[in-house]
Amino acid sequence: MRHSTQKSPVAPRSDRDAGGGNVFTEHPAWASVGAGWQRVFGNFESLGYSIEWHEFQVRQELDWGASFHPDGVELCLNVSGNGYVEGEGRRQGFAPITAGFYRRRETPLIGRRQGGERHEFLTVEYSDEFLARHLAGAEAKLHPLVRAAMAERADPCGPAVTARLSADQQRMVATLRQPPVFAAAQPIWYQCKALELAVGFFFQPPPEAEFFCTRQHRLAQERVEQVIFLLQQKLAEPFSLEALGRQVGCSPFYLSRTFSAQTGQTISQYLRRLRMERAAELLRRKELNVTEVMLEVGYSSPSHFSQTFHETFGCCPGLYPLRTGPQIARDRTGR
Repeated sequence: MRHSTQKSPVAPRSDRDAGGGNVFTEHPAWASVGAGWQRVFGNFESLGYSIEWHEFQVRQELDWGASFHPDGVELCLNVSGNGYVEGEGRRQGFAPITAGFYRRRETPLIGRRQGGERHEFLTVEYSDEFLARHLAGAEAKLHPLVRAAMAERADPCGPAVTARLSADQQRMVATLRQPPVFAAAQPIWYQCKALELAVGFFFQPPPEAEFFCTRQHRLAQERVEQVIFLLQQKLAEPFSLEALGRQVGCSPFYLSRTFSAQTGQTISQYLRRLRMERAAELLRRKELNVTEVMLEVGYSSPSHFSQTFHETFGCCPGLYPLRTGPQIARDRTGR
């Protein structure tokens, strides 16, 4: 028997500026989605953690980074929709059925949610103090971002590599939205779940204690993350497969197979996606014309660039971002 918890998009007083303080609030970031952002349980300021559910569709790209609390680590369990988080020279994409975390200090991170898509994701926000209180003594086994948060160090910040959500983790998302306990037990139950997720995502076993398969999986993730970073740095003149292999220390064949297994896309397909995301971003800024954007992301043929852009966004680059979201959906369905 499930017992629903009360959810409201209105934050408690401790999470708002009551007139004299400068308490951070993420409400302005979600103003455009209304009830599409809901507090499931917790409070970042008073309890040290907050579990929130997001379910919305927006026409234009959404500034997701404006919702990231300073002096905290946020874990995102992404069910649908695409986005990314960028900081400290690293960009990490959030594709459907992936999860990852990121840390912000005073300087905001860049975070974007793609327009014209339906987004469903659950976040767990942990304050530095909450992590230090509950994970004390385990620093050596934690991810560097989490260790820095516990020690209140300025660096490192930014995103960690994302990973695919397991079936159990996907079920956890649904369970958190509909807790199987009575209201009186929910404070303890939710804190236990928040800590369970922290243990599942923030711990890094030392190399000597890793099983062979676990170590191989971690190395594969690190190689893929490095390749994505290299692709992002040279969109116009990307590295060859052989050069990428030399950079990450493996053969081109093994790298190609590993990359496809980790991301579900070939390196070429992923590069095309990065180029199109960058092209769309440049067009939204309206600082460059279409030809300049085309050259900036590494295309020399206007027809090829236009065709690829149309396949990705449903309209030619000259009309973007005027025709996005619902209009494109109607064109595709004929309704």
